[in-house]
This record gives sequence, C-alpha cells and structure tokens, in this order.
Amino acid sequence: MTGTTGMTTAAFADLPLDQVRTLLAVVDEGTFDAAAAALHVTPSAVSQRVKALEQRTGRVLLLRTKPVRPTDSGAVLVRLARQVARLERDAYAELGLSGAGEPTRVSVAVNADSLATWFLGALTRVPREPRLCFELRREDEDHTATLLREGVVMAAVTSSPDPVPGCTVRYLGRMRYLPCANPGFAERHLDGPLRELLVEAPVVIFDRRDDFQDGFARRLGHDGAGSARHYVPTSEGFAESVAAGLGWGMVPEPQAEPLLRGGRLVEFAPDLAVDVPLYWQQWKLDSPALATVAEAVVAAAREELRR
Repeated sequence: MTGTTGMTTAAFADLPLDQVRTLLAVVDEGTFDAAAAALHVTPSAVSQRVKALEQRTGRVLLLRTKPVRPTDSGAVLVRLARQVARLERDAYAELGLSGAGEPTRVSVAVNADSLATWFLGALTRVPREPRLCFELRREDEDHTATLLREGVVMAAVTSSPDPVPGCTVRYLGRMRYLPCANPGFAERHLDGPLRELLVEAPVVIFDRRDDFQDGFARRLGHDGAGSARHYVPTSEGFAESVAAGLGWGMVPEPQAEPLLRGGRLVEFAPDLAVDVPLYWQQWKLDSPALATVAEAVVAAAREELRR
C-alpha cells in the first residue's frame, strides 16, 4: 500500500486498526455516542481509542464540535481507513467471502452538469460483473476534490489537474458553455453594446457558490453579473429557466444545442463560449471495481466531451 496516502505499510502497522476504524466511525456518525452504538462498545471506549490514536500520532485528529469534524491530520487517517476498508472488501470478494453476493459500492463526486449530460451514460457502460452499486455525490467541479481529500468519495470529476494526495489524475475533456438567452429576453435586455447592457440584465445562477456567470461578466470588464439574480440549483432547471426567459446564463453545450435548434435559445455572444477542462481523480488503489468504473468514464468522456 505504499503511496496510497503517503504512509508506508510499516507505518500503518504502527497504527492499531481498531483505533483507526473508531476514528472513522466517529466522523461518519458525527458523535462519540453514535459511534459507540455503531461499534457496539461504550462511549468511554471510543473516547479512549481516539485519545490513544492522537497520542500515538502526536496530532489532534478531531474537532469536538457537533457534529464532530476531522482536522487536516484526522482527514488523512480517515481517508486511509476508508481505503483499507475498500481493499478488505475487494479481497473478501475475490475469496468469495463477501456474503450473499453483496454488490460493491463505489462512491463518486460529480458536478451537476456532467450528471445531467454525459456521466450517467458512462455508468451504463460498466460491465455487470463485478456487481456494483453507485453512490453519487453532486458537487461543483471546483469543490469535488474536497470530498476526495476528506475520503468521503473514492473518485471524482474535477476541474483541477493537480492530484489530491493519494490520488491519480486522468484528463477527460472539455465541457463547453454557451452564453445564451431566450430570443425575446435577448431583444429586450441585450440588444446593443453587450459590455454596457449585461450588468443590468437579469441572470440565472445555479447556487450561491456559482461564480460562472460572474466570471463571464468580468471578462467584459464588469465586477460581476447584475444584481437581479434567479437561483436555480438543478442543471435541467437552470437550462429551462434561461430558455423560459428568466435571465441569461452559461448553458452547457449538450443542453443548449436542442434549445438553439428549436428557437428557444439564442447565443448572444457566440465568440465568447467558455471551455471548462474536466479530470477524473481517484484513489491510488488496486481495486478492480474502481478500475472498471474509471475505464467506462474515460471512454464515455472521449466520445461526449470536446478534446
């Protein structure tokens, strides 16, 4: 397991497995009492194991908040615990000890636009054997790496080419976003010098962390998009809101194309499309399940995304 998290197998052998698993249980359950119930031990035993692990590593591993949160050092061990659990499950499956044909669960963080356009098609390419169940976490592509870093997911579609510690990176392709508006909206609000009009026009925003429309406005010399904002936190709802005339927005090309052909959208700045590079990051694990998913995702991205 050398290289998986920057800790060698020998180093991990110095960390009692019951203590590492207890740390993971506390983080997952949120409290010491809930972790004790999940592990069928007393809260005192949970507290003693965590304290012993902190003494052994010489670091504070948990913030005693509600719910409990790992420190940066704690997140490293939580990620290690999840990876060890993944390797154990893969080994049990190969030995025929997984129990009643229970499928392997693969957790992936993916941004909403990929989820709405090409990613689900990628999962249909995954072979039926070994049996897999997917746990998808929707998160902005700029933030999916955080879930990887914390060990919450095994893989993620990200916008960063820089690997999270303990992960590998593969380039997937580029998702193109088109500056679009309903034809009537464009005539009312955007018929003239775009640099002057855009900041006054209503705009559709995905959520309060979405900086995409503001970034487009900054390219035209503004501090950001206008103050008349509609927040629509689903990819499909976002595109439909722009097509309905609530405001302008940057619409993913696969969603924009049929609406452009049908006359429900127009590109008001066709020379200013924005390409967002996407990458596949995953744990450095020799996991057959994870490798199978990765190959399916990369193959689908090769066909669906711009190169």
